[in-house]
Amino acid sequence: MKEDELYLRPDVMAEPLVNHWYAWSHLLSPATAAMNVAERHRKIMQSYIQAPQVHAAAVGNPAMLGGPFIDHAGGRVDEVKDLLTKTDQEQGQLIALAKAIRELDTMLKREAVGSSLEPLYPQVPELLRGFVELVYDLNGHPSFRFVEALLYRSPFYDISTQSFLLSLIKGDDRPFVLSTPRLPAPGEVHLRIPFAEAAIDQLFSMSRKPASFSAIKTSLGVDPSMDSAFRGLFTEEVPPPYSAYQGSRARWRYFGHACILVETDKLAILLDPVLSYTYESSISRYTYADLPDVIDYVLITHNHQDHILLETLLQIRHKIRNIVVPRNGHGALQDPSLRLMLENIGFRNVLELDEMEEIRTSAGSIVGLPFLGEHADLNIRTKMAYRVEINGRVLLFAADSCNLEPQLYQHIRRLLGGVDVLFLGMECEGAPLSWLYGPLLTQPLDRKKDHSRRLSGSDFEQARDIVAAFSCKEVYVYAMGQEPWLNYVTSKKYTESSLPIVASNQLIAECRKQGIVSERLFGENEMFLT
Repeated sequence: MKEDELYLRPDVMAEPLVNHWYAWSHLLSPATAAMNVAERHRKIMQSYIQAPQVHAAAVGNPAMLGGPFIDHAGGRVDEVKDLLTKTDQEQGQLIALAKAIRELDTMLKREAVGSSLEPLYPQVPELLRGFVELVYDLNGHPSFRFVEALLYRSPFYDISTQSFLLSLIKGDDRPFVLSTPRLPAPGEVHLRIPFAEAAIDQLFSMSRKPASFSAIKTSLGVDPSMDSAFRGLFTEEVPPPYSAYQGSRARWRYFGHACILVETDKLAILLDPVLSYTYESSISRYTYADLPDVIDYVLITHNHQDHILLETLLQIRHKIRNIVVPRNGHGALQDPSLRLMLENIGFRNVLELDEMEEIRTSAGSIVGLPFLGEHADLNIRTKMAYRVEINGRVLLFAADSCNLEPQLYQHIRRLLGGVDVLFLGMECEGAPLSWLYGPLLTQPLDRKKDHSRRLSGSDFEQARDIVAAFSCKEVYVYAMGQEPWLNYVTSKKYTESSLPIVASNQLIAECRKQGIVSERLFGENEMFLT
């Protein structure tokens, strides 16, 4: 190693931010970003400024986890005031766009009564002219769709708001990111650099390959005042080499939540990457250090922040040959395109897969399967289960699929046959619709309806029927958000009496009774496909 060359430390946390808020997909697509800035960020900050101690008390209450409360212990009020002022000044275009979206929705409800929509185009708010198409469904209900690709090429997509906050992480405890702005602290390094910049890949590749410290500092445009803190993120210590799978069949490794790595000696497939950093912990886990140097396919099941985590994806972008996402492009506000988002933040190898479409691999195939439920009955196309055939074994990654219609799986079984290994989420007591999609609603939903429409996966009976439909030989419950390093995006804390735990215990017991290998995954796990 040359004198100036260093490695990036394995305990460097790299948080992607948009205007000081943790970056997730709905803060990148311009229409959803506008609604979240106007209806989530501004309202949370205004509430905190008025009553910071109410927020502090709510954050300390386990029953309020994941609620709209800023986790700054009632302090830093002046900084939140400054951020609110900065938001109003610098994101005025997005706030105006959100207002225009609400006005368009109101106009259509008033004026679109079944006759031609053509005369209504002049009434579209000026900011949205040329960015939307007005439509009816077959029952005459009016709506609109965005030309989302144009929005990404408009002033509404502002890459100057993108940045990274680098710091050293020592444990799992992190504030819930959807409701807490990230305010830099001493010793942290704030890189004001767009996500698509190649220098980002250079930085994260240094976790395994040494490179010039002075060169990376220059590439990233590190402020001289941060030199000392930035140097503290690097080390001369050589990381342990990756131990690649060398067997004749395949293995899978569980990294937590819905993140699973499937490998042969020539192929690596990673699903829903959400990874822990490396630091001392009582819970054994795989981390970034346990990923191969090349990942042939990353498969994304759906567009929720615990399944498509930009913090992880941007750090491993330089390793990914292909990233596979559910096909979408119909321009609905609640369903932004993952392909457009990923391409606009620097991914150049995005493959869209539709239901029942296939990708052939060196070890078999990847087939996209329908994914019902878990989206509060919204019309969302960006969701997919994956059937992975690898060296003669069939694995089904169903994520949070809810078995709302058992006949669906009978049709798939008839066409594709059985499944050797099933991975299924059983978060069957999910949050209500408004928890994630509330900022996108142009009209309030009453509490009773809101709480009847939940982001829930399969319960015991629904999961049992999937197992039976595919004659599964092994069944693993995953995607439960139990790992403590996931709390900042899932806010889950179960007890033995929690419905998802009770339901998954029932499934595991029923499977074992039938001679089916079954367990609920937690922490880390490794299995070999024989």
